[in-house]
Amino acid sequence: MTKSEIINIVAEGTGLTKVETAAVVDGFLATISYSLATGNNVTLRGFGSFRVVERSGRQGINPKTGQDMNVPPHKAPVFKASKELRRSVESGLEVVNFE
Repeated sequence: MTKSEIINIVAEGTGLTKVETAAVVDGFLATISYSLATGNNVTLRGFGSFRVVERSGRQGINPKTGQDMNVPPHKAPVFKASKELRRSVESGLEVVNFE
């Protein structure tokens, strides 16, 4: 599913225009990105949590040249799904509730 498909579905379910829905979705994603960039975790009950982890440096191989290279330490965002999300994915439930 793409961002535009999400916008279409939410717009239909809420009665907002696609432009308004796109602004809300963009604001939501920007808020999550900003929160992670400033070192805060984001938890959405019933969905999951986002956090930033430190990846240590390591030796890697350049896939183009095959040469050894250093991969420096860096930060990476990670997502952990909630139990509710895992259950709905496993059971194949299609739940869209716009109340």
